[in-house]
Amino acid sequence: MQATAYICLVIATLCWGGNAVAGKLALGHVSPMMLTFLRWFLAVVLIAAISLPQLRKDWPVVRKNLPLLFFYGVIGYTTFNAMLYSAVQYTTAINVAIEQAGIPMLIFLLNFVFFRTGVSLAQVVGFGMTLIGVALTAAHGNLETLLQLSLNRGDGLMLIAVAAYAVYTIFLRWKPVVDWRTLMAVPALGAALTALPLLLWETSRGTVQWPDGEGWAIAVYTAIFASLLAQILYIRGVEEIGANRAGLFINLVPVFGTLLSVALLGEMLQLFHMIALVLTLGGIAIAEKGRPKTAAPTVPASPVD
Repeated sequence: MQATAYICLVIATLCWGGNAVAGKLALGHVSPMMLTFLRWFLAVVLIAAISLPQLRKDWPVVRKNLPLLFFYGVIGYTTFNAMLYSAVQYTTAINVAIEQAGIPMLIFLLNFVFFRTGVSLAQVVGFGMTLIGVALTAAHGNLETLLQLSLNRGDGLMLIAVAAYAVYTIFLRWKPVVDWRTLMAVPALGAALTALPLLLWETSRGTVQWPDGEGWAIAVYTAIFASLLAQILYIRGVEEIGANRAGLFINLVPVFGTLLSVALLGEMLQLFHMIALVLTLGGIAIAEKGRPKTAAPTVPASPVD
């Protein structure tokens, strides 16, 4: 069970790391809110194409839990991505990476405050190691750069994104027992519907950009990998090992994003990249090894057939 969770979470964060690269490639090819809308609209179309019979089967459960399922889409999908895509227009990539690393810490805090979920010393040490790995990645190996950071409007938007995804993760403990296709399709629909007003707002400002050929390719990637595949694998990981432990894997995202930039964008691989990866993976390993033995998943299992 744990091995399955680890594999799911690593693949999910790898897909999200690829999303960071896609975001870089999207510049000049599709505008942020257009990309946000298209990724969830395409995700809905794709998942609906393979799951309509299952959706009809699960409808009685969906109807009772529709506000919660839409909430997942609104807070975890649209709010997080819209704030993230907007934040990078005002603040630095370093700030965004560091602030995104606050998601696991906020998950730990919320779980303790509301559910008294225990945290071990090893988990604190492990979290600290992953945070250093993220900082090293974001600062391109020069941690002195972090002393020169300043905060602005973009950082405020990013803090909203961090809070949104932490709350989304915590609320997964109440997810209904439905097929994974249904669990993906309904929140994705909620995300697409709430992304539409953001697209209209972008259009009213005259900053909307319809995707060109490369923009469509990026939108399709984000719909399949960063949306459908990554989200369902992340949900499965939280389901198997709990929010505290699964959330820590999020700090792999900037590391994977950097390594994929090296592989796909031709950026140079440097020693600090490898040190950051070792620190992040090592921190996760230490946190897992020394986790509270009473900790257990807090969400119900979902059917797999």
